[in-house]
Amino acid sequence: QVQLVESGGGLVQVGGSLRLSCAASGRTFSSDAMGWFRQAPGKEREFVAAINWNGGATYYADSVKGRFTISRDNAKNTVYLQMNSLEPEDTAAYYCAAGRYTTQHRRDYDYWGRGTQVTVSS
Repeated sequence: QVQLVESGGGLVQVGGSLRLSCAASGRTFSSDAMGWFRQAPGKEREFVAAINWNGGATYYADSVKGRFTISRDNAKNTVYLQMNSLEPEDTAAYYCAAGRYTTQHRRDYDYWGRGTQVTVSS
């Protein structure tokens, strides 16, 4: 059974940092693009960051550029999202996803995790 499991979310103060992890199981994802998306209450799920299969290319939403860093360790079948300088607007459930293409579009991702909550308090 293919699974993506996110972890590392929690409550943090403005300006703080968190590191999210997404562990994949069921098959290897070393050939897949991986992405992070987030969804705040009452809003649509939005793109945060994506990374290609070998980590050679990364893409970010404008709202997180310069603050968030996506990376991956294919030996561990894991992708990470380092989040720095967190703002209240970053509060959301964060989801990782795997797909064939490194894009910002949800439709291009075939596998999804169940999410981890990030809450930034002011």
